[in-house]
Amino acid sequence: MTTATTRVFRLPDLGEGLTEAGLVQWLVKVGDTIETDQAIAEVETAKSIVELPSPFSGVITALHGEPGDTIDVGSPVLEVADDAAGADSTPAPAEDTTEKEAYRAEERAGSGSGNVLIGYGTTERRGSGRRRQRVASPARPASPARERASAAPAQSAQPSPAAPGASDAAGGRRAPVAVRSPLVRRLARDLGVDVQTITPTGPDGAVTRGDVLRAAVEAGVDTVAAPAASALAPVQAPAGGGMPDGLAVRSRERMSPMRKAVSATLSRSRAEIPEATVWVDVDVTSLWDLRSRMAPEGGRAPSLTALLGRFALIALEEFPLLASRLSDDASEIIAFDGVNLGIAADTPRGLMVPVIPRAHELTVEQLDTALRELAETARAGRMPPERLRGSTFTVNNYGGFGVDGSAPIINHPDVAMLGVGRMIERPWVVDGAIVVRRIAQLSLVFDHRVCDGGYAAGFLRRVVELLEHPLRAYGRV
Repeated sequence: MTTATTRVFRLPDLGEGLTEAGLVQWLVKVGDTIETDQAIAEVETAKSIVELPSPFSGVITALHGEPGDTIDVGSPVLEVADDAAGADSTPAPAEDTTEKEAYRAEERAGSGSGNVLIGYGTTERRGSGRRRQRVASPARPASPARERASAAPAQSAQPSPAAPGASDAAGGRRAPVAVRSPLVRRLARDLGVDVQTITPTGPDGAVTRGDVLRAAVEAGVDTVAAPAASALAPVQAPAGGGMPDGLAVRSRERMSPMRKAVSATLSRSRAEIPEATVWVDVDVTSLWDLRSRMAPEGGRAPSLTALLGRFALIALEEFPLLASRLSDDASEIIAFDGVNLGIAADTPRGLMVPVIPRAHELTVEQLDTALRELAETARAGRMPPERLRGSTFTVNNYGGFGVDGSAPIINHPDVAMLGVGRMIERPWVVDGAIVVRRIAQLSLVFDHRVCDGGYAAGFLRRVVELLEHPLRAYGRV
């Protein structure tokens, strides 16, 4: 008699260090036979709605959760019986969800395809045990503090008794700490935690995700994962005085993963960046009139956002500090060879900032095409996480909301953001006479640690010049 083998698929880290995801809908049901890498559910992360593939093939024996539920990383998603076992196989008992078991499940996920999101290009090769690895995200520029931390010998942490090969106290040195999971290794790298200073608690002396997070908190490392994790605690009524008198609570709505990620990013920006804002009114009448004539043969005219973005990229060639970053300890200004342009976008799921990599290399026509594609993808809720990171400068066209001006919050870790309000007809003085012109307000919010007001104003004046006299930039758009 063949014994059924049931494997439990647990929610992996979806590549952003997230601690949870919302279940949107199941794409399969109990009793279905699925293949490796087949999409089994749609889940909502802090970035977008993505299809979740199964690392296993076989017959589904159990689904965990209903649409609308939140699933924590490491929690069961579904259970699959081997093909040979049949659909009537008895499911294995639910596994313990302690931190140690979650770590083991994370390691076991490697026995499947390794695919985290559909289209990431990992495929199980049956019988060989080999699989293509997911392309790693580009490493962030390392700060001097992080490099020093990596090079410094671990002295304060004591070796775990379970760590194989660890030296005893009399030896004066400890063996290298084992980090077997690539997810744990990436989390440590992103948080700037030296794994050699961590006391491991995992099986066979391995470092777990919890070990890394505890070390980050103890070291005072600020991270999006920490506030997101704290949101998992049950909602409790505030202490006395926390509620308004005479009003009953109508409802409580848990913040979505995306809303919590936005909250954490904006809070970090306000807490860390001493920002300042400069603004100016600009006459865009010439640009408004010329835009229709910029359409290619048989095509359509570029959007105002594309033109504003292109003029900003031209100005950034002269004022590159506004497209730089600060090192983690704010001791260095890190300059880049070009600009990854972020575009603030309002979507049904909230604010997103999709990124156009190396936007400085694009013409205004190419930039406009990229912007339209990004807007379409963002509105559909299908924006891949990797397209929502890596910006070095952000443009925000909030004029579409019918407002004239704003002092937006910088998109951390950028150091500046350019915004534009609605372009409307107003009375304007030209050569001593009051005439009707189309006017817009530009605002630039910038990190005062990176540059002073004069530098920021110089950039803004250059953008104004290009907007008011677009023909001067005709050969560069």
